[in-house]
Amino acid sequence: MRPTEDEALLETSPERPDALKHSDPWRVLRITSEFVEGFDVLADVNDAVTIFGSARTLPSDPMYVRATEVAHLLGKEGFPIITGGGPGIMEAGNRGAKESGTLSIGLNIELPFEQGLNSFVQRGVEFRYFFVRKTMFIKYSTAFVVFPGGFGTLDEMFEALTLIQTGKVKDFPVVLFGSQYWRGLFEWLRGTVAAEGKIMPKDLDLMLVTDDPHECVRHIVAARAHRSRASRGA
Repeated sequence: MRPTEDEALLETSPERPDALKHSDPWRVLRITSEFVEGFDVLADVNDAVTIFGSARTLPSDPMYVRATEVAHLLGKEGFPIITGGGPGIMEAGNRGAKESGTLSIGLNIELPFEQGLNSFVQRGVEFRYFFVRKTMFIKYSTAFVVFPGGFGTLDEMFEALTLIQTGKVKDFPVVLFGSQYWRGLFEWLRGTVAAEGKIMPKDLDLMLVTDDPHECVRHIVAARAHRSRASRGA
């Protein structure tokens, strides 16, 4: 199986150090071109909301239905919807976006197992590097809605929370959908991480946990209104 570009970038080869010395500097140009393509394709996107969640979620799953509803409601409020472009919750997000009439965007990633764009994506970008793709999610979104998912979902969620906690981004809602799924994580964050002083108890307020699509959308709409007032005040 051919290695992905991420694998090639992270590879070290003690046996062939000269080969890496020649290939790695040239790889920077490839990375730069990927940033340029992403910026070019998404340049007109404003106030988008990214929906994350498991690619393994089936259309019969209640969370698929909820993700479709959340995307549809956000679309009716004028938010473009961004997902990873694949199946599962990503497909649900793109489906709800397309059905609402808003722009449905998919940012796909090269994986060892093939993952093509789902049929509800209207504007797609293919990425080879995870870190370039992650930059696009955070740059062109003003909120994240996080449905039940695995490592990739958690990675995106905690990256956003780190940027918010450190003041790199402001008025950026992170909504965790599905209280039963996220309960154990919150208990650990509160009872262990915050209790030991690794985070402040108020850091838990950076996330809204809900089972209600309308509450999710109201929270994101309120943040948009606050950004707008702050912008006029500036």
